[in-house]
Amino acid sequence: MSPHVVQLSDTALLLRVGDRIDAALNAQVHALATRLREALPAGIEDLVPGYASLAVFLDSRAVAEGLLHPRDVSGWLEWNLAQLDTAVAAPAPRTVEIPVCYGGTHGPDLDPLAAELGLSAAEVIERHGAGDYRVALLGFAPGFPYLLGLDPALAAPRLATPRARVPAGSVGIGGAQTGIYPREGPGGWRLIGRTPLRLFDPRRDPPALIAPGDALRFVPIESARFAELDRTR
Repeated sequence: MSPHVVQLSDTALLLRVGDRIDAALNAQVHALATRLREALPAGIEDLVPGYASLAVFLDSRAVAEGLLHPRDVSGWLEWNLAQLDTAVAAPAPRTVEIPVCYGGTHGPDLDPLAAELGLSAAEVIERHGAGDYRVALLGFAPGFPYLLGLDPALAAPRLATPRARVPAGSVGIGGAQTGIYPREGPGGWRLIGRTPLRLFDPRRDPPALIAPGDALRFVPIESARFAELDRTR
């Protein structure tokens, strides 16, 4: 698929780079976002990366008052696409370390998942903690990171019946992805651990601890360290 622009609404456009979950495509999305932000015109409020697309959100007041029109922004995007080398490199990522207490009450699905995969719980922890992850996008809930880089041996389907309550900070596996629940809520991913870090806080600037394009490492910790960090967050 060649990159192209489609209109989502009166105040939103979507730049499609591809049509699949792929680390190289996602890296190009982040590279494009970085390049576009260098010369962002007035009236564009935000650029939001997806797996293989980039959403462009416009100032609704400027659109309503006729000061900005989606077709003009679409033209700007198309022009920039024509100037960009398709092999543009992504910027060097920021690395974020996430402490995780695996198993037990923090990861109730660890043992059954390990048995299902034909691995020991220790092997699941080792493989998951050794992953070189990139934050593909934030979605589902504020601050929820979808991570690329999961060891294929750990891929597992979601639960047949989602939980009504998943504790904040839970680390889960869903299909070929892993992610972290930033707040308490329902969810169907396999829970293998939990971090004491607060991933999303509206009083913080920026509210999300992790940003799209970041590199991420999971660092195993014991339950005592979890309790210590949980008290001080």
